[in-house]
Amino acid sequence: MDTLFGVNDVFAAKVKDLTGGKFEISTHAAGEIIPAFGTVDAVKDGTVEMANTAPYYYFGKDETFALGCAIPFGLNSRQMTAWMYEGNGLKLMRDFYRNYNIINFPMGNTGAQMGGWYRKPITSLKDFKGLKFRVGGFAGKVVERIGGVPQNIPGGEIYQALEKGTIDAAEWVGPYDDLKLGFYKVAKNYAYPGWWEVGPQLDLHVNSKAYDSLSSEYKAIITCAAAYAHTDMQARYDARNATALKQLVAAGTKLFPFPKDVMDAAFKESMALYSELSDKNPNWKKVYEDYATFRRDTVSWFRFSEARNDSYMQSRIDKL
Repeated sequence: MDTLFGVNDVFAAKVKDLTGGKFEISTHAAGEIIPAFGTVDAVKDGTVEMANTAPYYYFGKDETFALGCAIPFGLNSRQMTAWMYEGNGLKLMRDFYRNYNIINFPMGNTGAQMGGWYRKPITSLKDFKGLKFRVGGFAGKVVERIGGVPQNIPGGEIYQALEKGTIDAAEWVGPYDDLKLGFYKVAKNYAYPGWWEVGPQLDLHVNSKAYDSLSSEYKAIITCAAAYAHTDMQARYDARNATALKQLVAAGTKLFPFPKDVMDAAFKESMALYSELSDKNPNWKKVYEDYATFRRDTVSWFRFSEARNDSYMQSRIDKL
């Protein structure tokens, strides 16, 4: 995954450039040093100095991790960046990460994702009942509540699981990555939108002790390089997904929107879940209350600006 993993190479190269080659960071894929889902513990314990990950994979430790990445019917990529840098998002998540000896930096966003690949199209909510669905991180909690059976497996194992029928459906990211992984060869039905990941943010996690040992100049460079990589990743996906989607359709992929009853049920269960978590998890409650307020205000603004213009332009696409 040249874009999903590539954000790390972009970050490391920028740090090297900004320091005239004095600060070099080596990048390693999942499994080379630590397992794919072992980054938080590895950074916390100092096994590695830093790691890049989608924090929602660690919801089992604390559901609050997901708020730094993506939750169903959450913030889109621009809104997430705004909450982090101009709202209270970064401050609140850094307060949370102190429990793990980690300082976090936004470093990457895929933008809104697709809703996954299905052996059979979803025509109503009843089609979700018993569906064995590979879905990343926190979203599985909602999928389960609407009748699905979530499967949390790494990207490299999805194709084989779909091919063998071990799972009925799977989501990964979007057209550019999905094309590379070849999912269209074993499941032709491609859903949209990925309501559980409308703006999933990846994080750079840095061991607090390692970070504190850096000079003030190097700390500033880490901040700037992470922000550069954050923007670069989003731009790459926005530019490449359109072409990849055309290629998928040309190869026989069948696009379909999630039915309204699926969307409504998922929304209802998501809001119920968030309320339940606020009642039992003080970490979640502290961050989510601010997140929810920001979401309400920014969605209201986008309704009058971005959404209206996008809707009109999409209706005129045949004239462009």
